[in-house]
Formats: sequence, structure tokens, C-alpha cells
Amino acid sequence: MRSKILAGTAAFVIMVVALAAQQTQQGQPAPPQPAPVDDIGTLVGRLELEKYKATLKGLTQFGDRRQGTQRNRDAVNWIQKQLESYGYTNAERITYDPPVPTRECGPSVPASVVKPAPQRQGGAAGGGAAAGGAGAAGAAGAAGAGAAGGGAAVAGAGAGNRGGGGGGAGGGRGNPGRGLATGEGGSRIVGNRSTTGVNCDPMAQPDERIRALDSGPIIPGPVDEVYVTKIGTKFPNEMYIIGAHMDGHGYNEAVNDDGSGTALVMELARVFADPNVETERSIRFALWNGEEGGLNGARAYVAQRQALQGIENPKGSGKYPEPKWIAMIQHDMMMWDHGMPQPVMGPDGKPQVNAQGRGVFAVSKEQRPEADVNVEFQMSSKFADEAMKLAFVFKLAGEKYATDYPVNVGPHMTNTDSGPFMDIVPSLSLRENERGAQTGAGWNPTWHTPLDVWTTFTDKDFRLGLNAAQTTLAALAQLTGAKIK
Repeated sequence: MRSKILAGTAAFVIMVVALAAQQTQQGQPAPPQPAPVDDIGTLVGRLELEKYKATLKGLTQFGDRRQGTQRNRDAVNWIQKQLESYGYTNAERITYDPPVPTRECGPSVPASVVKPAPQRQGGAAGGGAAAGGAGAAGAAGAAGAGAAGGGAAVAGAGAGNRGGGGGGAGGGRGNPGRGLATGEGGSRIVGNRSTTGVNCDPMAQPDERIRALDSGPIIPGPVDEVYVTKIGTKFPNEMYIIGAHMDGHGYNEAVNDDGSGTALVMELARVFADPNVETERSIRFALWNGEEGGLNGARAYVAQRQALQGIENPKGSGKYPEPKWIAMIQHDMMMWDHGMPQPVMGPDGKPQVNAQGRGVFAVSKEQRPEADVNVEFQMSSKFADEAMKLAFVFKLAGEKYATDYPVNVGPHMTNTDSGPFMDIVPSLSLRENERGAQTGAGWNPTWHTPLDVWTTFTDKDFRLGLNAAQTTLAALAQLTGAKIK
């Protein structure tokens, strides 16, 4: 009897095994396969908040890095050394002669030298106009008082308009209040506005150490900017240009404008420098100079390099000193998205006014919960359609790989180094706010003021910059066919 039971059991086991094999052959689900390796996710994971902060902190040792000063020249040298420490051996420089400034305050280019940009949709002049503002000291002085208090983000309601060859913000840019106005780049300003301007008063900076850093004069003579290139393995003759401007002004440390973008580009360069990371197409990481003086460095690059695109030199070498431009992506002011200025209320519960009878507005000290990364293209550029499609590649990359903040797209790119490229190739600008409708309306009290110093910002701010880096790295890895060997 026992032998019959054992024989029956064996027969049952054989039958079950055969049935399972038959079901598998008939299309039943096979065991789950291991998930494919996500090289893009791995690369994005190599971006770290502390490394981003360390690179940004390193830039602050050179103060505001104003074009033409010794501190600016020292910063360019430091940036090149950092890039070379990542493993790049092909660092190159663009040298140009900026116009001699007519005054120590305001832009490094006299307003008379800047040619007005053509009118664009929305009635605003395009990017590239110089930012003047000898009368901005009042607004910046109010901001400076906040810096002494550990970063209180108060935007005073003074008369300090941001002058120069501007893009017609309409409705009185220096007039705080609420209403509608035309902003730069064809944007529309809605809601509360506060003053904007370039601080011209060194004494508005309460930190003596920073005042000393920023005390050096402009030195006449040529100015440099540096770039390095990740060479593509399949299409070395084509490249994406990834940029940020390393100069600033306003008697500060230029932490947000534009240390935040400069550190971002340098961190991307670090990740792509790994010899085990291969890209099919080339990537150029460019740190522009002279943006604050009228996009000087970006304009010089276009003037000197545009005609060299795609030329093999030496012939037959497989080397392309200037690969054909596919697109240009700029990063300018990446960390501050604290929301619209709000009226300051007095003890009586009524809005406060200043000596001129104008309302006083303040921006929150905290990053707003709905903060986002803004990707802008210019709807009136020759490559608007292509740039819009590219912008949504970045949005989708951010949705998948950015860890903390969403990405939004807008059509009013303006007033940054992507401007000289936008009628040559599809061009984008990544920012913390919409440049025309929000930054131009006084949403960022650190902009060109003594508040743009390290102690003003918190990890929530730095993390917004990191999320922009995650977005660009993910999109760029996808666009260039990046793989890890």
C-alpha cells in the first residue's frame, strides 16, 4: 500500500510540472525580469546638495565678480582650475574688450553703446538691454538693512528704478502697487509689484568683509571667459551649449545672480567629466562673463565662434573646435521663489506707507510651497517652435527626475545670455521665476542688492537650484544619448 501511495505522489508531481510547463508555453506570464538599468537616473543621483553648495560657496570668495575687476579675473582662473580638476584637458577662453564704463555704478556698458533691441510681441524690447540704475541705491539700501538682520527679505518702496536700455515694463516699474503692466520679453505683470534696481552704494552692504571684497576698481583691458567640452563619441561635430554667467554686481557675493547658475553648470560638467560616461553628441559648458554689462561675453562668443561651426580642423583629424550648435540652454538665478511681494501691515492692521506715501511691500523669508523651476523660450524668436518643443523635453525630464519641485514652461525668455543665440538655434533659459512677469516686478529683493549674500539663503533655496540641475542633467542626458560604460 505504501509503495502505491509513493508512486501516486510521484505521478502527481510529474503531472503538475508538466502542466506548469504547458501553461508557460501557452503564453502564461513568465517570472518577472530585472528592471532595466536607468543610466539617466544614476547620473542625476550623482548631483548632491552639499556638492552644489560647496561649489557655490567657493565662488563667493570673489565677491560680486564684477566684469573688469581683479576679483572677476581671479574668479575666471578659479573656475578653470575647478573644471580641470574634474578631468577636462580642453579648457579654452574667449577674450573680448568690453566698452569702458562711464561710471563706477550701474552697468559696465554705457547706455549709449547698447543698441535698442527690436520690438517683440507684447510691446517689450528683447533681451540684451543694459540694466542701468544710478538711482537704485534707495531700494538697495532698504534691502541692505535686511541683510544685517540675517536675511530679512524686505523690498523697500523707493524711487530706484532699474534704468538703462530697458524693455519697457510699463506702469512705472519703480512704483510699488497692484495692477497690470507690460513686462520685458513680451510678458504681462499681474498683481503686486515692488522696486527693482542695481545697488550703487558700497555702504549699503553692512558686511565689512564683503565691502572689502568688492572694493577693487574696474581695470581697463581685455576680459576672459572660460569653457570646456565633453566630446561626443558618435557625433562629435554637433553640440549642446550649456551656460550661466559668472559675473555679478551690486556690492554683494552674487550668490543667486548668478553664482547659483554658475555652480549648476560646473556641477553638470563634473558629472559628465567621468570617463565612464559617454555621450553620442558633444556638450559645451560655458561660463559667460559680462552678462550684467549687456551680455558682453555671450555676444563675443557668437561673434567669434558662429562662423566656425562644424568645421573639421585639421582636415581629416575628426576634431571639431566648434561643433555645430544644436541648442543653447542658459541658467540665470536659480534659487529664490518666495512668491509675490505682499503689503507690510502696521500695528493698526493697515498697510504701511513710506515717506513718499507709497506702499511698502515685503517678500516672505521662506521658499513658497508651490515654488518651481521655470523654463522659458522666446515666442518671437526665429526658432520659437523648436525651442518650445525643447522646453517640454526639459519639463518632462523634471517631472521624472527632479526630487522636490515641479517644472513649468513659459514663452517670454528675456534679458540673459541665451538672447544672442535665440535667432541662430533653439534657445532656453532656466530660472527660479519668470524673468519678465515676476523678477521684473520685484519678486526677488536680492536681485542686484546687498542681500545677494550666502547668509540670505537656506537649504530650501539651494535645493531649488539643485532641482534645476537635476532637470537639465536628465534632459541633456536624454538628448545626447548619455550612457555609463
